[in-house]
Amino acid sequence: VHRLRSVDNLFVVVQEFKDYQFKENKEDALKDLEDLVKKLPWTDPLKVWELNNSLKKKKTKRKKHNLQSPASREKLSDGGEEGGADQNNSNDQEDCAQNPVAVEPTGGQDTENPQGVTSSNGVEEEEDSEPSDVGAEVRASSESGSRAGDGQTGEGEPRVLRFRVTCNRAGDKHSFTSNEAARDFGGAVQEHFQWKADMTNFDVEVLLNIHSNEVVVGIALTEESLHRRNITHFGPTTLRSTLAYGMLRLCDPQPTDIIVDPMCGTGAIPIEGAAEWPYCYHIAGDNSPQAVKRAANNICSLLRKNESKDSSTAPGVPLDVIQWDICNLPLRTGSVDIVVTDMPFGKRIGSKKKNWDLYPACLMEMGRICTPGTGRAVLLTQDKKCFAKALSRVGHIWRRAQTVWVNVGGLHAAVYLLRRTWETAGERRPCW
Repeated sequence: VHRLRSVDNLFVVVQEFKDYQFKENKEDALKDLEDLVKKLPWTDPLKVWELNNSLKKKKTKRKKHNLQSPASREKLSDGGEEGGADQNNSNDQEDCAQNPVAVEPTGGQDTENPQGVTSSNGVEEEEDSEPSDVGAEVRASSESGSRAGDGQTGEGEPRVLRFRVTCNRAGDKHSFTSNEAARDFGGAVQEHFQWKADMTNFDVEVLLNIHSNEVVVGIALTEESLHRRNITHFGPTTLRSTLAYGMLRLCDPQPTDIIVDPMCGTGAIPIEGAAEWPYCYHIAGDNSPQAVKRAANNICSLLRKNESKDSSTAPGVPLDVIQWDICNLPLRTGSVDIVVTDMPFGKRIGSKKKNWDLYPACLMEMGRICTPGTGRAVLLTQDKKCFAKALSRVGHIWRRAQTVWVNVGGLHAAVYLLRRTWETAGERRPCW
């Protein structure tokens, strides 16, 4: 399960309530949550947590900046133009019990605290954006009981486990905040297990997810989001590896396919592609020298990681990176099987105004380099109006096959699967 490529975080469900009735009075509602702790079937989930721990590689020290709540659905700013993906677009107020740190919320929804992570599967499910410096934490001072439990060490020495409770709440009909729910629920957990509350160096992370009338209590199995697997040098708009994987899978790469990301940024898509589809050839490019440098550094990091795994036969990766102009690519006409890219949203990079000229030019050039009849493109953008207009202008060379709606860092974006028609795209000029 830990090897799944489209999943950000994993947790084991203690119990799920599909239609939980919250009391209207805040004190009563919180008291019910406290009382719930004693009724939950903790034994088997804790066994799964112990088994998961026994199989994990021992880490020397927890990376502080990766402490994330595996089940929060808050949006952050990282992937795509801004971060992860979340197919479920709710207008409900979202609210995570997390500490606001130096992370900029990217708009879209009111967030009480701009952080969180969500368990996710593929492009079509919820993903959270770039991890924040501090996870969904509940302040120890205000919540002396936000953790709980008592464990045994391997030598039979009893030891007190450290824990924290992370609450993610969505919906506007609750009389309490996520911080209050985490504090009171955590207090009851602490009393029940006699565990010690610790916001940063915890052994157990208990998750309390509240979405309208649905309540899920779980225990985290991942310490940090799995989407950080490839990227070491981040840019202003680094796509999450989990979303990159979903986009690549959507275009169904076949062995020997040539896959191009003409606006690669830090290289999240081609690096994920080279790691997961090594029998294809991947080309990454960007017009920004800084972006190309970051992508090259990330490729070097991937090579070093491969070397450490097997130093005897450390292979390279089928991936090259180059600086180029998206509107005049140095590639032969009809020489590319797949184009996959995260297009500029016009927020952090570029502008909405420039997109009106950029998008049609990009689609024309992508159409030129793609193989007529079999070529396909998977494109992510939040500027849907501009993209639809641009696509209508190049309808003779691109046909839209599928649209997957995603939420990227709080922005309602779309992933478009396009198929290349048999029409000949106009030559611009000799490429070589």
